[in-house]
Amino acid sequence: MQDQPYGEVFLIDKPFEWTSFDVVRKVRNALKIKKVGHAGTLDPLATGLLIVCAGKMTKQIDSFMGQEKEYTGTFVIGSTTDSFDLEQPIVPVADPTHITLENVKAAVAELTGEILQVPPMHSAIKVDGKRVYESARKGKEVKMDPRPVTVSEFEITKFESPIVEFRIVCSKGTYIRSLARDLGEKLNVGAYMSSLCRTRIGNFKLSEAHELLPLVEEIKARTPHENL
Repeated sequence: MQDQPYGEVFLIDKPFEWTSFDVVRKVRNALKIKKVGHAGTLDPLATGLLIVCAGKMTKQIDSFMGQEKEYTGTFVIGSTTDSFDLEQPIVPVADPTHITLENVKAAVAELTGEILQVPPMHSAIKVDGKRVYESARKGKEVKMDPRPVTVSEFEITKFESPIVEFRIVCSKGTYIRSLARDLGEKLNVGAYMSSLCRTRIGNFKLSEAHELLPLVEEIKARTPHENL
């Protein structure tokens, strides 16, 4: 009888400033196998749930990526950045002190449901075979067509101008940075995303996730046959 081929799914709380590939590489090196991948990128400045698949479970990556996502985080109104997050310098746009909670909720209502969204220039989407962030870093404009996405829930959990705290439930392919940009445009004061945490993918919750480095040590402590 031949042993079943190895396969495993890891739920990981991605550390701040780590890329999603940094996490994959760390797990891959610990497992000492090549077939390791993640099911949905988190930007370096985002934290939260990252699903990492190993061995035969890499075949499930697409199904995980297609599931509904939930995020919490903060937007800052009155300023913006080229990337709509803190990876680029902050540029003041307009004084936001006149913006009320009612103004924010009205703008959010227009960004809820089935919407068309233009991805940010500083993203990993490919246009004509090239990652658009590579063109953005060279100062080149790339035409980005709007894409249909679903924002099923967009809740403002706290508002103390200029800080907007939120919880968002959305479909695959939704860019929270683009929602920050669009919110700022609707309020006519600009906005950017100052923090982001992914709290759920489908039925998988951040509360079930492992811290990366203790998990890596646990994997390394296994006997060799446990990962084969």
